[in-house]
Amino acid sequence: MSIVKEFKEFAVKGNVMDLAVGVIIGGAFSTIVNSVVRDLIMPLIGVVTGGLDFSNLFIRLGDIPPTFKGNPGSYKDLQAAGVAAFGYGSFITAVINFLILAFIIFLMVKFINKLRKPADAAPAAPAPTPEDVLLLREIRDSLKK
Repeated sequence: MSIVKEFKEFAVKGNVMDLAVGVIIGGAFSTIVNSVVRDLIMPLIGVVTGGLDFSNLFIRLGDIPPTFKGNPGSYKDLQAAGVAAFGYGSFITAVINFLILAFIIFLMVKFINKLRKPADAAPAAPAPTPEDVLLLREIRDSLKK
């Protein structure tokens, strides 16, 4: 079997196509979650914490070059200038993104599992008694008489 033929069989399998669709939808879903965190949740957290902007929390590790033309208190400006900075605020935002995404996926899986369960299925009828058990019962009853 040629490599091209093997690859064609691999690529056309249902699981590979399902995975491709999942990755594409996951990328779009990630964009939505990032927007929810950046545009809705982080501003609320900023209000609760007194205007704290997590994306701008950093520790400057390197020296600011003399040609720097920006705000030394801005993480983005320092990054653009190539100044080494430990941006833990961006990490906090990424962790919040992950937690929200994981929680949403948990809820989706829980909902899908609920749909897959048969809705309060009636209890199954008991299995018929095997013939050898019936025969043994008859023998037992005969011996009792």
